[in-house]
Parts: sequence; structure tokens; C-alpha cells
Amino acid sequence: MHKNQIKIEQTIEYLAQEEKKIPPFVFNKNNLYAIGKNQDTAKVSKIFRLTGIIDDGALPDSHWNDIPLVKSKDAKKNCCVINCSTSIRPVDTLHYLKQAGFTSVINLFELALQTGETCLLPDFVTEQRNEIDQHTSEWQDIFDNLCDQTSRDTFLDTLKFRLTANPKFMEHYKVRLKDQYFENFMQYREEIFVDAGGFDGDTAIEFAKRYPDYKKIIIFEPSKSNMNQAKERLAGFRNIEFFQIGLSNTKTELRFTAEVGSASSINKNGNETISVATLDSLVQDPITFIKMDLEGWEIPAIQGATEHIKNTTPKLALATYHNASDLRKIYEHIQNIEKGYEIFLRHYTQGWSETILFFKPRLSP
Repeated sequence: MHKNQIKIEQTIEYLAQEEKKIPPFVFNKNNLYAIGKNQDTAKVSKIFRLTGIIDDGALPDSHWNDIPLVKSKDAKKNCCVINCSTSIRPVDTLHYLKQAGFTSVINLFELALQTGETCLLPDFVTEQRNEIDQHTSEWQDIFDNLCDQTSRDTFLDTLKFRLTANPKFMEHYKVRLKDQYFENFMQYREEIFVDAGGFDGDTAIEFAKRYPDYKKIIIFEPSKSNMNQAKERLAGFRNIEFFQIGLSNTKTELRFTAEVGSASSINKNGNETISVATLDSLVQDPITFIKMDLEGWEIPAIQGATEHIKNTTPKLALATYHNASDLRKIYEHIQNIEKGYEIFLRHYTQGWSETILFFKPRLSP
């Protein structure tokens, strides 16, 4: 264990003590706004009457869930605003509200603490607390095996946020989505790159521009509209192969929620049926780099890539943020397949989303 490592139990105790230090917050329930249009805002609106939702991009007289959308300049600055942003920019959202002149702003976790309405905590908090409570030793093992201090700091910061929804733990993070998957320590060169969850080609384009010596890019994307966009955007690039199919651990058909952009995903309530198959059966090239961001379907896709991981030990960049258990389960799956990796962790937003676990082959130069 590194001398600067701490126990997960110590982190949990620290968070409990920090909660006790939060001062009382008095707010006017008759003049209450929120910022953010998501399921957390919907939960708040079921307990408190919201005068409006702050949205500077809103059209006149527009609503969300029957709640008026209001530009910041039109809301009284002495009202209370609940910060319901937790996914991408909770810190930037706080700064935005302060710059707009609002003097009374409360975060979701503070609202839940002050009112005793624990149901107001985002689902990811409840799920992460249950996950850590049941698998503390496994999370400690991940922490102990991370390869650099940045990884360990990222692990603790993102875990603290996911256990509390307190934006203060993410104050030093910037939203840098274009850098996602692309870290210098991975030493990408002349790769045969599999982009699993290719969306509209955004990652493939960034990869091709950053590493023009690539050998081949292979894109998997089951959404027809996303794939069409990817083909159009990548028309000027060489040696790219497109598979309009999903990746999984067997060849079958699954339900898929389509036409929701990057959030298109495999789930039992999907609005269409797609074909899926294993990466091992679809690609015979000696893959050297695999990126997966499959909206929670990473584990089955990893299982379907077992032979590639065993035989060629490709570099891996795997999304671990969709579910509370993703980091643990993905780490364990890769370790069970191949232990010859150095392991790094990076995060690309100020919220709960876009955490990537990197596996770099130890034999890489």
C-alpha cells in the first residue's frame, strides 16, 4: 500500500463529520426556483411548489413538467434557487447562479439534510452508499492498485461526490469531454482501435486527429441515426470499418432505446430490437486499443471480448460511471481475464458522469 493511501472506512467517517459542519439554511418556500431539468428536479417539485426553473435558453411562456421556465434576469434575486445539477456541471452552475446575482442558493444534498427529506438525495447517492457498504474491501483493493497519485485523488474525489452529491468535492475539476479516453500515459500509436459505443463518430474523429498514424478504426453503434451521422462525419478519414450492431456476450437480439443521442442504450423497455454479438466473433484483427462507453452494458461487452483481451492484451479505456457497481465489477472482470495491466482512473466532468478506468499493458514501452 502506498504511504499516502487511506482506508475507505476513513473516507466514510470523514463524510459523516463534514455533514455535521453544514450550517442551517433558511429558505423561502413561497419563492422557490430550481436549476436543472432532470429527475431530481421532478422529485423536488413533488415536495415543494416551484415558482419556476431557471433556464436562460427557454422560449417565452415555455414549461417543463408544467413548471414555468424563467430566464435568470426575470427571477427575483432574493428568491431561493435549488441547484439540481449533478451530472456534468454542478460547480459551474453554482458560479453561474452567483454571477447572475442570486444570493440564496442551496444544493440538493443540503436541501435533503435541512428538511430531513432523504428521498431528495439523487439516486446515485443512495445506490453508491449501498454499494460501498456491501463491498468496502473490494473498493479498497481497487484503490490500492491504482498506479499514480492522480488516479488515487480522482478515486477519492469522485467517490466522495457520489456518496454525498456535494459539489465542493469537485471544485478542482473541469469539463473536458474532448480529452476523454485520450491520456498521454496510454502512449497511443499505430493502433487498431475499437470504438464500442461510437455514437455519431465524435470519439473516432478525435482519435483520428490526435493519432493520425492509426492502422484502423472499427466503430460499433447500433443506432441507425447515430451510425449514419458517424459515416457522414468520418467520410474523409481512411481505413474505418462500421458495424451497426451492439456488443454483448452472445449473439442474440435485445431491446434498445433509440433516437436519444448519446444516451441510446440496451434495456428491456427499449423501443426497438437490435442485433448484438461478441467482439471476439466479429473482429479478427489483432486489436490494440478498445474504448467502451455503452450506457451500462459494458460488462456483457467485456465478456464478449475475453479472447482479444487474453491474446493481445489491448489497451483499454472503459466507462465506469453508469451504475454504482460499475467500477468494481469492471475492474474485477478485467483482472480475472488478464492481470498484466497498469491501472489508472480519470474523470472528465464536475459531476457523477464520465469516469474512465484505463488499463495499460505493463509490457508497453
